[in-house]
Amino acid sequence: MSRRCELTGKGPMSGNNVSHAKNRTRRRFLPNLQDVTLQSDVLGRSFKFKISNAALRTVDHRGGLDAFMAKAKDTELSAEALKVKKEIAKAQAA
Repeated sequence: MSRRCELTGKGPMSGNNVSHAKNRTRRRFLPNLQDVTLQSDVLGRSFKFKISNAALRTVDHRGGLDAFMAKAKDTELSAEALKVKKEIAKAQAA
């Protein structure tokens, strides 16, 4: 499984380790991913996602999974998260 946030699309970045002598070697900066279970109020069930801490804070700030998915861009979401978004939108429309 790739090290990518399922809700925001954040992935690894690359940069340099810089020693005291200014020697530079390549390194990767990995996102802070957590396995989280988020509850959908509209659907009345929970979903497991692998998301970054920043995404978790954003979900809390927007008022839950349903509100986050309403504003989320389809290009940033994973395939599983896109299915959940469509389920939530369908349930809210009905």
